[in-house]
Amino acid sequence: MQITEDKKGDVVILALSGKLDATTSKTFQDKLLADINSGDQRFVVDLSQLEYVSSSALRVFLLASKRLSSSEGKIVLCSLKDHVRQVFDLAGFSSILSIYSSRDEAFKNL
Repeated sequence: MQITEDKKGDVVILALSGKLDATTSKTFQDKLLADINSGDQRFVVDLSQLEYVSSSALRVFLLASKRLSSSEGKIVLCSLKDHVRQVFDLAGFSSILSIYSSRDEAFKNL
């Protein structure tokens, strides 16, 4: 898995590619929590290049969402491939997390 970070104003954009599984989710968690701990509060996570997501990775999104909501921050996801979206849907995470079809739509709703 690769993580590309960009910043647009006060919004951190994290683009993930490859597989987000039990092995790589720790790296993603460390990165996301480090950004939150450094004061970043608004995140767009672009999953357009993500090929696989596991349940351990879903936990990272939930952890970040809870951490951010306690400080009025927010994390939104965008551009999920159909098979990745199915994992979020089956686990019930589509009703917990805000998921948008494009990066632009995610920004508008952040």
